[in-house]
Amino acid sequence: MYLHLGDDTIISGDNIIAIINLDEPVSEVLKELIENAEVDNILHAVGSNEKKKAIVLCDDCCYLSPISSNTLFKRAIHFRKED
Repeated sequence: MYLHLGDDTIISGDNIIAIINLDEPVSEVLKELIENAEVDNILHAVGSNEKKKAIVLCDDCCYLSPISSNTLFKRAIHFRKED
């Protein structure tokens, strides 16, 4: 299964650990996770100037996506049912 995160970014669903909503207010723990991922150079922003609505945590990196966590989750579930 593959998951489209926006723009031209598609990732393997096998590597996904979590899909987390980024609506305000964002918890301090999540802010710290994003900062650490940025420092470690494993944070990838999908879409240039679009507001980021979800963070997708993977085995080896994190993605900030302009697509809502609900939509990403529905896409992931849809493809799981097809497998």
